[in-house]
Amino acid sequence: MPVFVHRTHIDAPADEVFAWHGRPGALERLIAPWERIRLLSRTGGIENGARAILELRVGPRRMRWIAEHRDYEEGRRFRDVQIEGPFARWDHLHRVEPEGTSACTLEDRIEYELPGGALGEVIGARFVRRNLERTFAYRHRIIALDVRAHLSARGARGDAPPVTVLVSGAHGFIGSALVPFLTAGGHRVIRLVRRPVQSGGDEVHWDPEAGTIDKASLAGVDAAVHLAGESIASGRWTEDLKQRILRSREKGTRLLSETLARLEPRPRVLLSASAIGYYGNRGDEELREESPFGDGFLAGVCREWEAGTATAEEAGIRVAHLRFGVVLNPAGGALRRMLPPFRAGCGGKLGSGTQYMSWVAREDAIGAAHHVLVNRELEGPVNVVAPEPVTNAEFTRTLAKLLRRPAFLGVPAAALRLALGEMADETLLASARVAPARLGRTGYAFREPVLEQALAHMLGL
Repeated sequence: MPVFVHRTHIDAPADEVFAWHGRPGALERLIAPWERIRLLSRTGGIENGARAILELRVGPRRMRWIAEHRDYEEGRRFRDVQIEGPFARWDHLHRVEPEGTSACTLEDRIEYELPGGALGEVIGARFVRRNLERTFAYRHRIIALDVRAHLSARGARGDAPPVTVLVSGAHGFIGSALVPFLTAGGHRVIRLVRRPVQSGGDEVHWDPEAGTIDKASLAGVDAAVHLAGESIASGRWTEDLKQRILRSREKGTRLLSETLARLEPRPRVLLSASAIGYYGNRGDEELREESPFGDGFLAGVCREWEAGTATAEEAGIRVAHLRFGVVLNPAGGALRRMLPPFRAGCGGKLGSGTQYMSWVAREDAIGAAHHVLVNRELEGPVNVVAPEPVTNAEFTRTLAKLLRRPAFLGVPAAALRLALGEMADETLLASARVAPARLGRTGYAFREPVLEQALAHMLGL
């Protein structure tokens, strides 16, 4: 029977690493972005009898994977066993061994059998082994970095207890990663949702268009992270879509800001999303938080977006505007749209390729948000970008190299303008060379500061 073992030294106490595994959100954090797996439900944590039900896709086929936890030993080990799923047998032991008081070894040991007997072993053994190796390298790195971030923040807060964080856009591209990061760190998250609230969940209903929000359910909120807004990449910018983009940010931000200002006690901090579109198309000029705003539709949207928090600021709430760059992760956003043509060997630079692309890995987008959340000195604009922006041509070469594909089929600027109009000039062809100056000054340690290593990590290469 095949046995797979992966061990990692982690500079964190064993009890902290073990506790992280048992909290809500931990399993979501462990699903690698290239895996076609979705958590459907989870009963309990990791104690004996608790179960997790996942959906995975194998080619066009969808199947359920039901895992049951057994052999739980507080602070040291637990096991999950496949009840239903793709393997003939799957027995996974998680073990945390202390190394003194401030470090530990994390070990995952899996005994498994492939379906199809000897034939299945011949066909699938190498693929499964390689996938396990890259998956658990990813998982252990995420665990080590997450635990370290939460321990560091706890120290910055003077060992304060966990906080309650209100999050809008919790199911979006950034929010869907931020929420499990926070809950696995021991915090409580309340999601602001537009649909009817589900019973038994930490959800609060709001309707920014109608100007309504369930204020009574926000009592006790310590912090808020506002990520909601109409996507700017949902199609060609018609006048109607431009109005929806602007209105969704103006109305939602103003409603949330005014509501938080009226709470007693008020939250201590509001993080409100913005974007580096604030700076407009600026060529190779290095842009910092104090740089003036630029021209164009997106710059105007960002100015109104940030102005919507005025009421919260006037009420004494610390407000920070997270000016996100191009957030990269294969689970969504720009990279997800790029991968199919690049994998097909049809990738290429956009326009001249000389325009700067200020990118940030999604792990650093949520890491930076957490950093701003716990650092009281950070308020006002904060550029959430990696420290090494690249040109579009450099990005194209790097992604093609990692995928081992040619990337000669560039798209002329005229063709982009014909297809997308104003959107092409303000997004794909615009140049913004943005520096994360305030993150750097306050000691944020980037998880993925270099593009090639960042792409390799998130793609499992």
